[in-house]
Amino acid sequence: MPVACLVAGAYVARLAVVFTLAWTHSVQKSEWQEDWRATPDGLVLDEVRVEGSGAGMEPPEGAVREGRFYVAHPGLPPQREVLLRRSGATADWRVCTEGGCRPMGALLPSDLPPVDADPVRLTLCD
Repeated sequence: MPVACLVAGAYVARLAVVFTLAWTHSVQKSEWQEDWRATPDGLVLDEVRVEGSGAGMEPPEGAVREGRFYVAHPGLPPQREVLLRRSGATADWRVCTEGGCRPMGALLPSDLPPVDADPVRLTLCD
């Protein structure tokens, strides 16, 4: 069974088969969550949840309001790689699994050179 990995420079952090990427928009302060799944064909985006709209945080097409989130199922083809930018000017990505959520930085070595800390590639592990 494939597993997802975060790749930063030469460092690789194994994630899980199913995980959530979450972040808070720096201006709008709206929460965005994406449920991903590792498959033999690539990374599949199963569901997107957006807390609000505005400042570039528009809910995806076809989203339906469920509680405090707009929920959508994008139907994108499997992705071989997703680039995750880390400017340092905003809160870090959160990576969530059954064990809870952690900042992406907690999964990477603290002495990682800045040039290797951005971007981080989300991909299937070898």
